[in-house]
Amino acid sequence: MEQATETKSPEMTERLLPGQAPVLTPGHTLETITDKIVSLVLRRPVTLGWVGGFVFFFGLMNVLLFAMAYLFFRGVGIWGINVPVGWGFAIVNFVWWVGIGHAGTLISAVLLLLKQGWRNSINRFAEAMTLFAVACAGVFPLIHTGRPWLAYWLFPYPNTMGVWPQFRSPLLWDVFAVSTYATISALFWFVGLIPDLATFRDSAQNPVAKKIYGLLAMGWRGSARHWKRYESAYLLLAGLATPLVLSVHTVVSFDFAISIVPGWHTTVFPPYFVAGAIYSGFAMVLVLAIPIRKFYGVQDMMTMRHLDNAAKVMLGTGLIVAYGYTMEAFYAYYSGSGYEYFVLKNRMLGPLAWSYWCLILFNVLIPQLLWIRKVRQNTLALFFTSLVVLLGMWLERFVIVVTSLHRDFLPSSWGMYTATRWDYAIYVGTLGLFFCAMFLFVRLMPMITIFEMRMLLPQSRVTTEAAHD
Repeated sequence: MEQATETKSPEMTERLLPGQAPVLTPGHTLETITDKIVSLVLRRPVTLGWVGGFVFFFGLMNVLLFAMAYLFFRGVGIWGINVPVGWGFAIVNFVWWVGIGHAGTLISAVLLLLKQGWRNSINRFAEAMTLFAVACAGVFPLIHTGRPWLAYWLFPYPNTMGVWPQFRSPLLWDVFAVSTYATISALFWFVGLIPDLATFRDSAQNPVAKKIYGLLAMGWRGSARHWKRYESAYLLLAGLATPLVLSVHTVVSFDFAISIVPGWHTTVFPPYFVAGAIYSGFAMVLVLAIPIRKFYGVQDMMTMRHLDNAAKVMLGTGLIVAYGYTMEAFYAYYSGSGYEYFVLKNRMLGPLAWSYWCLILFNVLIPQLLWIRKVRQNTLALFFTSLVVLLGMWLERFVIVVTSLHRDFLPSSWGMYTATRWDYAIYVGTLGLFFCAMFLFVRLMPMITIFEMRMLLPQSRVTTEAAHD
């Protein structure tokens, strides 16, 4: 294993620029890296803070279960949807959660293929974040009809009712895109865990934990044959996952772009949605990374360089999102369509104008602070900026869905949309599900990849000394 790290480390890292923070702080050895990451799970006692946080989010998850049970009992009438606003919080939250999952795939797969060594400290929990976010997104297609036990009606089976699925519908494309995304992401995450699970198996003192980690490690022994097959499988899955970064949210955007509803029928949606997904995904990465590195004391492995690079990616995708907002306004004006122009005017000056101007403030104006290096190096400022971006991206989906529907072609069919407490309960409940799963993950699994951090060690020493010189 040590010989493999010596040959691979130059390929897995990139040269530091002058004044740039290193991937790892000095003083680490192969043993200290392994021992520190293993001890976070196997030897660190369960703290009162972890228990309090887990209990809080577990309570929020139970709010989700209660709201779903009431939804199944009463139907979707408990939500705020009406005529003409047939889509409400369900589709807003679905698109928001799918978008958050994009950063995990980008960090894990795309940056791996580009040989960006700074991904190694944050890729593991970013992959877990992807799985949990997609799981939260999957709740809404299951419950949005209010009658999930009749879901088999959507399958193409011979029936006496003569009702068949519309395979040309983008809503059906969503099913295949998101399910493929979840499958590849889960395989990529699990395959990457196998060497570290074997390390946990060999380090565990508890016989039950040793047995569980041994079963999950699938007989890994670290032989040259194992490493060769592992690297082939890992790169293959990374190659399969990379197109999903572009394809999944592109297909989600087709839910809107394929329709003829003013405000939706535009070609800018696919790239605009993909950039927005990566934008919100990296914001969630920072929201998770900053507290994790603080409370688990891993600032030496999850350095300011990781946070700075993630902030730069967030800034870049935020500029693409701002360009998308500008193009939406330009298309509405240049198209000459009175309906398109009215949608833009209604968003800016209508009864829901507060949501439009809040998203401009949260997604365009406040993130411009990230141009300032001191802001990117301030973890508190970076944390709150990321929270603002997450809220802004949720408002963006709300504006796209609701303001395009509540005033459509006919003034006689205009209406208003007001979310109910059950809409908010299900949304807050999915937040509880997400963070509850994250709490369990950081307690039971290696949140930082061990073997990839070991690969970085020799090159990290050289570049650190060169930067100091």
